[in-house]
Amino acid sequence: MAPKVQKSKEAKAKAAMAGGKGKKKKWAKGKTKEKLNNAVMFDKSTQDKLLKEIPKAKLITPSVISERLKVNGSLARLAIKVLESKGVIAPVCARHSKQLIYTRKVA
Repeated sequence: MAPKVQKSKEAKAKAAMAGGKGKKKKWAKGKTKEKLNNAVMFDKSTQDKLLKEIPKAKLITPSVISERLKVNGSLARLAIKVLESKGVIAPVCARHSKQLIYTRKVA
């Protein structure tokens, strides 16, 4: 084996700067959730739909109402209270503090 030739300090520094990973690693752009444009107040058509369609559903929760009527969660909870006071829906189980689960009222 031939003896290695000693590099000068400048050559070593130049080689160290040239090597390496090259470009800096970029962070992945996380998956962004699509923004919902839900209503924050009931209009006439939404209210009619609420009184007509929702009492016929087997499962009635704030998330179901929010998804079907395109209203926000607080309006959906309010709608459940209104429908319950009118007597068109019935609670499935004992009152739960977080998730309100109702069903249609069977006559």
